[in-house]
Amino acid sequence: MARLNYHHLYYFWCVAKQGNLTKTAHSLNLSQSALSAQIKQLEQAMKVDLFTRAGRSLVLTEVGIQAFSYAEEIFKKGEELESLLTLGIQSEQRTVRIGMLSTMSRNFIESFIEPILHKPNVKYILRAKGQTNLLNALADHQLDLALTNIEVRGNSKQVWQCRLLARQAIAIIGPPGLGLGQDFPSQYQAQRWVLPVHESPIRSAFDGFCAQYQFRPAVVAEADDMAMLRLLARDAGALAVMPGVVVKDELKTGELVKYWVLPNIFENFYAVSVARHIPNPLITQLLNVKINVSF
Repeated sequence: MARLNYHHLYYFWCVAKQGNLTKTAHSLNLSQSALSAQIKQLEQAMKVDLFTRAGRSLVLTEVGIQAFSYAEEIFKKGEELESLLTLGIQSEQRTVRIGMLSTMSRNFIESFIEPILHKPNVKYILRAKGQTNLLNALADHQLDLALTNIEVRGNSKQVWQCRLLARQAIAIIGPPGLGLGQDFPSQYQAQRWVLPVHESPIRSAFDGFCAQYQFRPAVVAEADDMAMLRLLARDAGALAVMPGVVVKDELKTGELVKYWVLPNIFENFYAVSVARHIPNPLITQLLNVKINVSF
């Protein structure tokens, strides 16, 4: 088995950060040919291609992206070790990178990251993406963890680590004073509705529930984003179908009222990750905290 040459890895890391062989060679006080040869030796030893050319620039391959992520961790830890041994400095700023499905409740996200919000020397980066882009970024090691309300299953190319974090009941929520209860659908015939879009797991479950009663809600608005659904529920004067956590502040103030918790309809919240040789301890801490999203 070939032994990793960290000298070569360092040169690869420098070029990957800059994306230009000539500029990197100049900054390292090396000739371009010498630098290129060092990286080629790394590729040959590891039996992979780390770069492809795009004009005058170098672009990381899929394997190169993963290698760069590990190199970032390795040389960051090396800097921390140097500080510890020479200066006695034990902790530099730690970073946790969390991706979240763009349509998820921001209140849930805040509840999830709350344990690290006030930790000293911790920086957290939150990125909102669609499901496909979220998983691609996770596979490329651009994220430490992804939060989604869609269960992720592995395949022959990628084994996902998908963990159920919490489950939230779905309720019918609307302005106060409507006098509604559990007499469905008769009490709800004359009501206007704002709902998630059809692609949403919540909408699919609610449509199935309505079909049991041959009930067609009068939908006046749809939204694929929970933040927008929250605004519509608050301002449209219509009924909304959502987890209570989305509008927890409005429910506390009485601006909105929860009329009925729908039977056997839930939104599930998942944490998705991939196996890493250098796990982020902050992620481990977050996953070990029980989340309370009930309201």
